Amino acid sequence: MQRESISFAGVALRVVAALLLVYGTWNPFGVSFYDWALEPLLGGPPTEGPVAAKFLVGVVLIAAWAVFLTATRRSLGLWGAMLAVALTGGVIWLLISYDLVSARSSRGMANVALICLALCLGVGLSWSFVSRRISGQIDTDVVE
Repeated sequence: MQRESISFAGVALRVVAALLLVYGTWNPFGVSFYDWALEPLLGGPPTEGPVAAKFLVGVVLIAAWAVFLTATRRSLGLWGAMLAVALTGGVIWLLISYDLVSARSSRGMANVALICLALCLGVGLSWSFVSRRISGQIDTDVVE
């Protein structure tokens, strides 16, 4: 039986994929799916591009969010997710207290929040592998 494991590069790749998902959905730079496809529907400035492409990209993003959120929920659970959110909140607080990020900068705070969300999703996607490597125990889903 081949033993499944994950390396630091594997975790980093998952975090990068989460960053692409989060920043591709919305970001403070104005270059995202929200700015391209959703904002014009909500009364913003019109953008060009075929409606079918916007629909397809939207469906792909929804599917990716479903995979990331489901995997994170299953691997971390409610308490683990709450701890991850508390940990990222603590990181944000620490960055503000050391004046590395200004609480008055909406763009800076948005970037920190997006990075923290991506870290939670990436770690959540990797947690079952990491937990198995640390503890030797396998996570399973009970299906009846």
